[in-house]
Amino acid sequence: MYDFNGLNTLADISRQQARERGNSTAFWFQGRETTFSAFDNYTSQVANGLIALGQKPHARIGYMGMNSDRYFEVLLGACKANTVLVGINWRLAGPEVVYVLNDAGCETIFVGAEFVPMIEAIKKSCPKLKHIIAIDGGHENWPAYGEWRDKHSNKDPNLKITADDDAIQLYTSGTTGHPKGVQLTNGNYMAFFKSSQDANWADFGVGEPNLIAMPNFHVAGANMGLTSLAQGCKGIVMKTVVPDEIFDLIEKFKIKAMFLVPAVILMLVQHPRIKTTDITPVKKIFYGASPITEELLKTAQAIFKTCGFYQLYGLTETVGSGTALQPSDHRDNLLRSCGKPYPGLDIKVVDESGREVKQGDVGEILIKGGTVMKGYWNQADATARSIKNGWFYTGDAGYFDKDGFLFIHDRVKDMIVSGGENIYPAEVENAVFGHAAIADVAVIGVPDDKWGEAVKAIVVLKPGQTATPEEIIAFTRTRIAGFKIPKTVDFIQALPRNPSGKILRRELREPYWAGKTRRVN
Repeated sequence: MYDFNGLNTLADISRQQARERGNSTAFWFQGRETTFSAFDNYTSQVANGLIALGQKPHARIGYMGMNSDRYFEVLLGACKANTVLVGINWRLAGPEVVYVLNDAGCETIFVGAEFVPMIEAIKKSCPKLKHIIAIDGGHENWPAYGEWRDKHSNKDPNLKITADDDAIQLYTSGTTGHPKGVQLTNGNYMAFFKSSQDANWADFGVGEPNLIAMPNFHVAGANMGLTSLAQGCKGIVMKTVVPDEIFDLIEKFKIKAMFLVPAVILMLVQHPRIKTTDITPVKKIFYGASPITEELLKTAQAIFKTCGFYQLYGLTETVGSGTALQPSDHRDNLLRSCGKPYPGLDIKVVDESGREVKQGDVGEILIKGGTVMKGYWNQADATARSIKNGWFYTGDAGYFDKDGFLFIHDRVKDMIVSGGENIYPAEVENAVFGHAAIADVAVIGVPDDKWGEAVKAIVVLKPGQTATPEEIIAFTRTRIAGFKIPKTVDFIQALPRNPSGKILRRELREPYWAGKTRRVN
């Protein structure tokens, strides 16, 4: 078990690893290898570069790029400067990116080549944005990341950083149509490292090759990289998920552990190379972000015979921590469970009055512990609604069985999870409602074999107006990210509402979920 003594902040990770195994490989990315010593130097150069740009402690630093080793350089460099990295979901549409940058108040952003056109187009809408650094270079006006980094000193600035200082700000979908910035502190991450290791999943061996495949703007992607880095592992970073490349990397590096969303596990087990690739080196597959079907899980277990599967349940607001289902518990009805609480975390299930329910009864799941976020950035009211007396209200409905295993039953909130992405109906409804022919709209999640859930819009047309599903979908595409766009559109005469006018989504969902014991897919 790795000893985390000496780690007080994320900035300490590269320092500790450089001292203990400086010549070992920290990251491999598309043929580029970086030792722990070089990585530590790079993070200090990034920190000094940010300070030279005038970024004061607690400033928000934007990052919009595909996965790479550079992301972790910027992340820990920002930490050494005591600034806060804002990982921007690169699947968002332009207006959504504008909102995130303006809400966070980013003056500096690091941009990958794929997103240069978008940032060029929206820059004028972000008045605080002063400095843009091209991660992949090649821009006539913006400095190339490598050149910008290397002109600064590699002397560690050694700023004073506290456990309560924010380290990462990740944006989650918002119930009102705008995302919320989740403030994750250095202390949150120190608690996460300890509790996830104690939960017997994030316990890696020094030098072990781990695959970092999930997007770095997600807590799952960031966590896989940070837990590997903090334990002296060799992080094999994928730019984006390509099943064929996953098999290449398993063969090349003898990958030991990886975190995958269920949709990617499905891609792997259906790929022809699953029959020809030696997958026996893989000993741990962590999955989460959306529930997995029992059929897919059993298929994957049968194929990855020498591998242990770990289901992880958590939220961005808890650094992704909550419960873990161990390989030994992947059996019978427990395949529908998300496991037992991490050591060091308290989890309970309560009714609408906040009273803890009896074992077996369904209620809202609450989490308490050192991994619970500081709050939502600049949203005191939303924070107060979500955190009460230290308990984070997840919005998920579930129950504990007699043996202490947690089962997710439904959602108290209306959130949809599709391919690991959180989607709130209000965001989609706001986008759809702008169509001139639409009088009313409700958005729900319906079962989908590949993505877990798919977004469906249920539309009421204005009298005398016509619109096809294809027209509505195309209209929506210009306003929000592709993963939020309705995959299907149904028409209805009137939406069911309660006396106060609230849409009765459960009634709309019922025909699509009939016969399913679990109302999340």
